[in-house]
Amino acid sequence: MAEKSEGGVMLAADGTPLKLSLARSLRRKRLRAFLLVLPLLAFVLLTFIAPIADMLFRSVENQIIPDNMPRTVAALEEWDPAESELPPDAAFEALVLDMVEMEAAKSHTRVGSRLNYEQSGMSGLFRKTGRRADRVEGDYRAGLIAIDEEWGERQTWTTLKNFSGAYTLGYFLSAVDMTYGETGEIVAKPELQQIYMFLFERTLWLSLAITGTTLLLGYPIAYLLANLPMRTSNLLLILVLLPFWTSLLVRTSSWIVILQQQGVLNDTLVALGLIDDQNRLSLIFNQTGTIVAMTHILLPFMILPLYSVMKTIPPSYVRAAKSLGATNWTAFWRVYFPQSIPGIGAGAILVFILSIGYYITPELVGGTSGVFISNRIAYHISSSLNWGLAAALAVILLIAVMGLYWLYDRIVGIDNVKLG
Repeated sequence: MAEKSEGGVMLAADGTPLKLSLARSLRRKRLRAFLLVLPLLAFVLLTFIAPIADMLFRSVENQIIPDNMPRTVAALEEWDPAESELPPDAAFEALVLDMVEMEAAKSHTRVGSRLNYEQSGMSGLFRKTGRRADRVEGDYRAGLIAIDEEWGERQTWTTLKNFSGAYTLGYFLSAVDMTYGETGEIVAKPELQQIYMFLFERTLWLSLAITGTTLLLGYPIAYLLANLPMRTSNLLLILVLLPFWTSLLVRTSSWIVILQQQGVLNDTLVALGLIDDQNRLSLIFNQTGTIVAMTHILLPFMILPLYSVMKTIPPSYVRAAKSLGATNWTAFWRVYFPQSIPGIGAGAILVFILSIGYYITPELVGGTSGVFISNRIAYHISSSLNWGLAAALAVILLIAVMGLYWLYDRIVGIDNVKLG
């Protein structure tokens, strides 16, 4: 029971001011709630936030150059490639001293590998120079050029200067098919080397196409499931969920068997006389194969949101429209379809986000024309080991997805997306 003190302040049962007691109780409740969600919060931080933060950092990190070549970095600070062909003699001397130390620490190959991402041949140049750097005396400029003539070329030193900082935009420039020119300016790569912007466009286009095909196939299936008797719809729903119980690799490999030129589909078309044996359809290892296989794989992710929303639409609405003189099509288009749009929005977002980051299925069935940007990200992570470029590509892809999500929210409204 609360009591009132002589000064008119409400007191709790223990004699403390009621306001202070309530504040303490509220803090204890908040602390208990925080402790309850702390394990989940720690899990999200370690498995989601930390990897993204590390990816953002790797896309600009370049500490290996200043850490291993401090003298060269300092000597190149005042050099302007646009004003002189080569840096001053102090830069050549600094490079020799740094190279001797790097060779002793066996780090010159790592530095060369890093710079080789930016200019082909730098890895071999550093290995060759590292073996002979301790023999260079006196005229350091002539000594380095005698080891390899590339030390007498401005492009080599420009690359060193451009990537001498602890942080760099080089990875992002490569990710958008740009690079540094011979005098340090930002220029477009040669047309034959431009690949990433094309892959971003292809990824966007194919993801939209896959979203569209899953919607065209999934909408009538979801409509049928929502309007059939419960026992029948549950049985058919199991068939929709059945692919989840089968390995993704098995499902993808099955499409290779079905769609290849000597596969089931082409053999059937030839047997029916619809196509000639010499003109079998090319349906695999191209964009067609990617769209077909990924539509099959992602179709349940479109059907389930649609089905959950359609089940909440009262059948009496359509019957009422028909009783007022509407045709079947008018009742569907004017009454039923608008109420199913939240399910379309949810399914479309889910399928689009999943497809834009897919890489296993395009890798297996896409050939050279059906791969996504995610395949190049996976390649740089596992094969070329250019993690900085992979991180930059991933950051750009993340920004693009977030931008499309924001645009979708402005046009459609994320509040209109429902899962039932």
